[in-house]
Amino acid sequence: MKPIETIMRAAPVIPVLVIEDASHAVPVARALVAGGLRVLEVTLRTPVALDVIRAMRTVEGAIVGAGTVVNPDDLKAAIDAGAEFIVSPGLTPRLGEAAATSGIPFLPGTANAADIMLGLDLGLAHFKFFPAATSGGLPALKALAAPFHQVKFCPTGGINQGNAAEWLAFDPVLCVGGSWLVAKGAPDEAAIEAAAHAAMALHR
Repeated sequence: MKPIETIMRAAPVIPVLVIEDASHAVPVARALVAGGLRVLEVTLRTPVALDVIRAMRTVEGAIVGAGTVVNPDDLKAAIDAGAEFIVSPGLTPRLGEAAATSGIPFLPGTANAADIMLGLDLGLAHFKFFPAATSGGLPALKALAAPFHQVKFCPTGGINQGNAAEWLAFDPVLCVGGSWLVAKGAPDEAAIEAAAHAAMALHR
């Protein structure tokens, strides 16, 4: 398996994390890992995101990546902060080529056949289907996946505990991305760990 596929198969859900306060990083990561979710996507949507990546890397067992990476500068900053994989909402030739050159596991976003074909040209076969719910949902992904038998997906956007199992039952889906696991504000470690356990109980 390619390194990105190994990461995608580590758990049924990759928590998509928007952390506003760097002091929350370790408690959130600790609770998620305790609940079984080791792969953590820290989105680059806040000023402290790179500090959060650095802090979460100190939590034993955590596999910490960066999300919302949209250009080569973001890519370099995330790698320099210790990100172990990269997730993007889309795919451009510049970003795809920079990710390929870096060698880091890379999961670009797509919602159409053209972007999948661009990714395949760059040697990629694993994609984030995003935004999943508003791009036609599971029927759209099934139609999109049909011509690309070699491609695997991580649907993200509009996925929750209630509908994740339906997505995971579709064979090309290796995992889903979810933002429901961690509430805003000061982290409630017990609640986060419980949500992680519930997510781990979702089986493909």
